[in-house]
Amino acid sequence: MTLVEINFDGIVGPSHNYAGLSLGNLAATAHKGDTSHPRAAALQGVAKMRANMALGLGQGFLLPLPRPNSELEAALFLDETAPAQLHAAVWSASSMWTANAATVSPAPDCEDGRCHLTPANLVSMVHRAQEWPDTQRQLALVFADKRTFAVHGPVPPTFGDEGAANHMRFCESHDAPGVEVFVYGRPGGIFPARQHEQASHTVARKHSLDPERCVFIEQNPEAIAAGAFHNDVVSVANERVLFAHEQAFADRKGAYEAIRAAFPALEVVEVPANAVSLEEAIRTYLFNAQLVTLPSGEMALVVPEECRESEAVWNWCEGMLASNGPIRKVIPVDVRQSMANGGGPACLRLRVVADPATVDPRFLLDEAKADLLETVIGKHWPDAIAPADIGNAALARDVRAARQALLEALDLAELG
Repeated sequence: MTLVEINFDGIVGPSHNYAGLSLGNLAATAHKGDTSHPRAAALQGVAKMRANMALGLGQGFLLPLPRPNSELEAALFLDETAPAQLHAAVWSASSMWTANAATVSPAPDCEDGRCHLTPANLVSMVHRAQEWPDTQRQLALVFADKRTFAVHGPVPPTFGDEGAANHMRFCESHDAPGVEVFVYGRPGGIFPARQHEQASHTVARKHSLDPERCVFIEQNPEAIAAGAFHNDVVSVANERVLFAHEQAFADRKGAYEAIRAAFPALEVVEVPANAVSLEEAIRTYLFNAQLVTLPSGEMALVVPEECRESEAVWNWCEGMLASNGPIRKVIPVDVRQSMANGGGPACLRLRVVADPATVDPRFLLDEAKADLLETVIGKHWPDAIAPADIGNAALARDVRAARQALLEALDLAELG
């Protein structure tokens, strides 16, 4: 098989709104009550996918989950006495951030030679805890070849698991055996530590990983308190390279030493706090970027447009490029609608190393399918959703009809 990295981006759903449901996600809470623009958000996402394809990268997508979620609405017995946040949770489009869809271990890392995927239980937040059953069903369709893939059930509740946003992999090349790094948080801070240490260990065992090639690292509590609700807000990895903020890990030196002990070829590109503060790194999502290997062998960093607009961040990026280090290009993209809800380029994608021939082709993107997505989104996605629109029966029908139109266009009616 020819194993390559494929980024599966979440298509922004037609119910995309700013309800501010995510405690600890400063961007999401800061924009609570704003009017959202689902059509613009989804088109921005498609444009990012097109740009990645133009770079020569493998690109797939995952579909929005059914919203409003009538099953959750019934389970919560929602009526006019229920808090507004619970009504908003039923409408949440947060599955767009597929970095939280699952943790993925490529076949070269797993004892049985298959790629293993575990949907994240996301139990920390009610608007996200509803996702895993539909996510699991979709992953089981995308990766249905049981000779090649194993799609598991989630980690049992109590142990919160937030998926690939707290997982990194180091390797000489994507098709070579790698070292998998799991980053967890400890409870007790002002914001919840969403990734439980035992959830990470459970996923590693479930995926039949070699314990000698697994590293478990604690996220810096200061980073969580500053708004880094997932590790991918303060660090990202690709092949030999770790791109991280100086304050990403609780024990910075110990973290680097532990990774290097398992993967001696490690190259660390560290951004010092005196160049880019933790707060500025989180505000601009410098590290919530896609660190990718281009067909030329060069590495590129796909960052939010907000990075170019920050003097401190952009000065540092230009200095990094001038230093002739392993990251040779920095490419800004416009994902402002997602950014306002607390998700940058890395949040929008799930990395899967696989042979494209083994993946359901309906979920792989090409230019014709990108055209199709844009046509359906342009015709059916709402232009705007204001806070007062949440719960509106007519809008609910429109949102459901929009998703159904997408399923029919892609010949994926079985996900209806």
